[in-house]
Amino acid sequence: MKVAVFGATGLVGSVMLKVLDEMNFPVSELIPIASERSVGKEVTFKGKPYKVVNAQTGLGMKPALAIFSAGGDASKEWAPKFAEIGCYVVDNSSAWRMDPTKKLVVPEINACELAPEDRIIANPNCSTIQMVLALAPLHRKYQIKRIVVSTYQSVSGTGAKALKQMSAERSGQEADMVYPYPIDMNCLPHIDVFTESGYTKEELKMINETRKILGDDTINVSPTTVRVPVKGGHSEAVNVEFANDYDLDEVRDILSKTEGVVVQDDPANKVYPMPLYAEGKNEVFVGRLRRDLSHPNTLNMWIVADNLRKGAATNAVQIAMYLLKQGFIKA
Repeated sequence: MKVAVFGATGLVGSVMLKVLDEMNFPVSELIPIASERSVGKEVTFKGKPYKVVNAQTGLGMKPALAIFSAGGDASKEWAPKFAEIGCYVVDNSSAWRMDPTKKLVVPEINACELAPEDRIIANPNCSTIQMVLALAPLHRKYQIKRIVVSTYQSVSGTGAKALKQMSAERSGQEADMVYPYPIDMNCLPHIDVFTESGYTKEELKMINETRKILGDDTINVSPTTVRVPVKGGHSEAVNVEFANDYDLDEVRDILSKTEGVVVQDDPANKVYPMPLYAEGKNEVFVGRLRRDLSHPNTLNMWIVADNLRKGAATNAVQIAMYLLKQGFIKA
């Protein structure tokens, strides 16, 4: 089928192309779309070069599927136009996530909610995806009351310019400042913009998206999101309180049987998830499972994933694979 990748020259877009290839998605013709300044450049997919086109040209080529990763403004403008011609749109921006008419999907959790008429499907925030994938089976078993989460989010989550800033700082060179402060040898408790509540938009995403994906507005979420000088891979320290008590061995068993989750929980042998080793992988890694000694029915856990893969590209392509499997789109 004709597949458009909107934002094909960006950091996430390039990973989208890799994942489409790795998952053998049936692409008969790739339509790489980017901003006007990138038009005419070439991207390579399955060893074949494709010229980058603008959004209007891509629309006229009538793709069956379009995966968007070009920011909220582009998605707001162009996703409805692609949907109008019968194209399925999987959007990686925040534009449609909290729209009550749009589904917010982590395939292992709630792809079954998708229907043929869902032409625009929202891909959740990277930090939300990895957390809810690990928490969803535990919520079904023990019922989550409250989540306290602190994130350790890599520089690749901001984009290629942020990686250049960190690289320049590490080599002692002048850097174009993407962040308001140096990021190398530093931690910034500031991801996205601050709101009147004192929380950043990234933190509010984790609250609202978690409730929407898990289908439970009673879950309380208290997030702090932090940018750390790591190239790729997000980490999260999660403290989750359940309505019902749990058995730690049963928790490990549940997680080990959860699709897309890998348990790495053997601290005696220094086995635990780390972003350095999660980079380039599609799974979510969970470890440091231990009972909270200060509060009943409460679990501590450490969750790590490649933010460009399961946090973005992999999740989007998995949604597309589900649409294909259900026959909503046809090869």
